[in-house]
Amino acid sequence: MKVTPWEVEGNIDYDRLIKEFGVSPISEKIRSRLKDTHPLLRRGIYFSHRDFDKWLNNHDNKKNVSVITGRGPSEKMHLGHLVPFLVAKSLQDNFNCNVYIPISDDEKFYVKENLSFEDAIEYSRDNILDLIALGFKPKKTFIFEDFIYTKVYSYAGRIAKRITYSTAKAAFGLKNENNVGWSFYPAMQAAHILFPQFNEGKHISVVPVGIDQDPFIRLTRDIAMHKDFGFEKPAALHAKFIPSLYGDPKMSSSKEGSIFLSDSKKEVENKIKKYAFSGGGATINEHREKGGNPDIDVSYQYLKMFFEPDDNKLKKIYDDYKSGKLLTSEIKDILIEKINKFLEEHRKNKEKAKDKMKDFILKD
Repeated sequence: MKVTPWEVEGNIDYDRLIKEFGVSPISEKIRSRLKDTHPLLRRGIYFSHRDFDKWLNNHDNKKNVSVITGRGPSEKMHLGHLVPFLVAKSLQDNFNCNVYIPISDDEKFYVKENLSFEDAIEYSRDNILDLIALGFKPKKTFIFEDFIYTKVYSYAGRIAKRITYSTAKAAFGLKNENNVGWSFYPAMQAAHILFPQFNEGKHISVVPVGIDQDPFIRLTRDIAMHKDFGFEKPAALHAKFIPSLYGDPKMSSSKEGSIFLSDSKKEVENKIKKYAFSGGGATINEHREKGGNPDIDVSYQYLKMFFEPDDNKLKKIYDDYKSGKLLTSEIKDILIEKINKFLEEHRKNKEKAKDKMKDFILKD
């Protein structure tokens, strides 16, 4: 197993990661508070946290809380990219809190050698439309692009003074050959995470992230307590990795291994039928006799994480597949239908979002 902000490989042991990262598992007490939230939260895909219990307690005590999660726009968005935003929207719906979404077009411009400045801006706008299409509340959701909303650089400048180069190098894996823009980005990342407090004053904000991104949270939690700022330590919610269609531990941006929000119905059908890793038997007869393994079947995993909100229906799919009553081809057909229904509605909402951007975008 290898889990860093840059590489995820091998068979992932999440109990071991909890110990190695020094985070807390999401308890049954916390989970009971999430029973009406998105499946990603209530079905254990988000499995550990830092201070999320404090976030919930502050909300219960009528104290201000918020959510912060960002997007690095270097391409069209796929399903895996939606994970933290679906969680952010669910928290907003259930706890009526503000959501902040920084768009780090600067990071992708620095890091991606073949990404032009113009393309970074264009991807930003396209990704923002995808995010607005998810249904965030316009007066409680604040989106800003680093290259456009330059006020964030003043916050990053104050933070940069409190991060040594050796700390940034260790946290972000910086190398001597990296450009200076890249080496400044740790300060921008911290500015994003602390932005709600710069904007609203001291309060606790939670960051939904993949567990591999926790080193950035730890760095920012240390900065938050510096006397220059006196902020609350940001909380964090950590997600398990969303598998690619191939069954790899983390969804990549390969065209075949991921479902993009721009994929046509036929593309979705072809990808699921051709690439989705199966937990079924080698033959139909073997599957009928011995059953399948839904816990490794990608189609079932996607239904569990995204596309089947009804717990009773999901359990029936699980039981039928495990018993051999439901075939691999049939569970794939269920997923294809649900994905295409979601994408059709999403594209309609994305078109409508073009007239709503001004209600979400922060400007200098």
